[in-house]
Amino acid sequence: MASLVICFFGVVLFLAHCEVSASSDQMCIEKEANKTYNCENLGLSEIPDTLPNTTEFLEFSFNFLPTIQNTTFSRLINLTFLDLTRCQINWIHDDTFQSHHELSTLILTGNPLIFMAETALNGPKSLKHLFLIQTGISSLDFIPPHNLENLESLHLGSNHISSINLPKDFPTGNLKVLDFQNNAIHYLSREDMNSLKQATNLSLNFNGNDIRGIESGAFSSKVFQSLNFGGTPDLSVIFSGLQNSTLQSLWLGTFEDIDDQHLSSATLQGLCDMSVESINLQKHHFSDFSSTMFRCFAQLQELDLTATHLEGLPSGIEGMNSLKKLVLNVNKFDQLCQINAANFPSLTHLYIKGNTKKLHLGVGCLEELKNLQKLDLSHSSIEASDCCNLQLKNLPHLQSLNLSYGELIGLQREAFQACPQLELLDLSFTRLHVNAPQSPFQNLHLLQVLNLSHCFLDTSNQRLLAGLPNLRHLNLRGNRFQDGSIPKTNLFQTVGSLEILDLSSCGLLSIDQQAFRSLDKMSHIDLSRNSLTSNSIDALSHLKDAYLNLASNAIGIIPPHLLSILSQQSTINLSHNPLDCTCSNMPFLTWYKENLQKLEDLEETVCANPPSLQGVQLSDVMLSCGITAVGIFFLTVFLLLVSILLILAIKFFIRWKYQHL
Repeated sequence: MASLVICFFGVVLFLAHCEVSASSDQMCIEKEANKTYNCENLGLSEIPDTLPNTTEFLEFSFNFLPTIQNTTFSRLINLTFLDLTRCQINWIHDDTFQSHHELSTLILTGNPLIFMAETALNGPKSLKHLFLIQTGISSLDFIPPHNLENLESLHLGSNHISSINLPKDFPTGNLKVLDFQNNAIHYLSREDMNSLKQATNLSLNFNGNDIRGIESGAFSSKVFQSLNFGGTPDLSVIFSGLQNSTLQSLWLGTFEDIDDQHLSSATLQGLCDMSVESINLQKHHFSDFSSTMFRCFAQLQELDLTATHLEGLPSGIEGMNSLKKLVLNVNKFDQLCQINAANFPSLTHLYIKGNTKKLHLGVGCLEELKNLQKLDLSHSSIEASDCCNLQLKNLPHLQSLNLSYGELIGLQREAFQACPQLELLDLSFTRLHVNAPQSPFQNLHLLQVLNLSHCFLDTSNQRLLAGLPNLRHLNLRGNRFQDGSIPKTNLFQTVGSLEILDLSSCGLLSIDQQAFRSLDKMSHIDLSRNSLTSNSIDALSHLKDAYLNLASNAIGIIPPHLLSILSQQSTINLSHNPLDCTCSNMPFLTWYKENLQKLEDLEETVCANPPSLQGVQLSDVMLSCGITAVGIFFLTVFLLLVSILLILAIKFFIRWKYQHL
């Protein structure tokens, strides 16, 4: 009888008919229900009727709207953000945004504007950010000044503007950012700057304009948040023009394709005649680099000397007691001691990223920096067989340490005892050799973020992460686990405070159902780019409202009993899996459509089976699983045959019984 039942189900499955259809219409992507939509690059020439009137945030770039009129967006009166980048707009007519009183950001980047009506911006009472980058503007008179009293940022980069003299009636009272980068501005006059006199703490960007002259007194007695003169070949012009000015930040960096002059002590003398807290001199050369060059740097709080071809800093620099942040990225130091840290006793932030030579840490090179809080030595090919107490001694207040992209670092027990206040430690992409069976991190009781991605760790060491009671974020991406599995007893049992765990690209094949039981606070787990099947989802049954990334695994069919685990999570990514779109996976496919709001990366969550549906998005699949008319006929015949067999069996049994009475 059992064989008959098996045969019955086999026939039913064989006769099951599956109808699948897929929708291929291009539509705007809804990012937030009834409020945020992405309609980019869909070849649209009008606003789709499918967009609700409640839309507030609309990305409409790379479509075709050569002319904008007051009817174009009239239905979407709740817009607060509108991106019309590269929509081939030529004409913006009167009262185009008349009904859009809440519009605060308008992006018109990359449109060849020919005409913009005087009343085009009359409607938005809250317009704060206006982008007119690469629109062909040659004069500021092109911009309608009406109704711009609340404007905070105006972006005019990559145009043909030669003068920054704003129209007399242009409101600048609330203006905080004015961006003129990559225009044709060569001279700044007093009249130009007087048009900005109502603005306070303004950030002005003249990057890439080749400033050749500034009228004397143009910047006198003015206060700026920041000034950017990047790419100016003759900095003496800038220093001369900024006499008696006050500014928070001054960007004077240059670029590889500009023939800049070598900076001398005489050139930098102009810094003594202004008040500035932060200065950037990246990619410049220095002709007489000595302690006297720093004479006018005494008031600085931040100094950026990125890629300035330095092999060392001079000793005996005086008066730099105010400097808090020093950036020495992409230079040519051999030893950490060559920066002569004692010159900057008040430093709290030090960056030596991307050193072009192998950087040797030395011993105690930074011990004078007792107030140092952040140290970044990443991408500097650091190699140390016994790290890091001697190298970082006397840094009791260090909170952030980045040694990523080094070569080989050996860690002893309590390797960071010299830095007990560490809250962030990044050792990613550095081959680590742990020289003791105990944890090298066990004295870091305040550590919250630990990045050990691609470190070739021995993940079988169950004590590796011991002594980290406050660890919140752990990145183990790219490290391998023995036999491709995480067993019940593992290194995560000592870090019960974890909230974010990254185990992507770890070559995982399976996870024990009890492997993460101690991680009851976890809210974000990344298991992408492994080879996990749906069986490993059982290990996440204790998680609720978590972000779960299972992208790029080997998940095909998800059994019904696992759907409750997925249902209790906040966000799930199942993209780039070989998902089954047949009737065998129907419970999951039904659940998927009912829970689209939980799912991430829908466009890349596609069918792999059957072959006829490869590449079709799961959200577009319509499944109809049932028995066809032909199937019903054969099933009826099958049941009739079973009935006849039963009747014959009963007759045979009765006859046999009477014969043996």
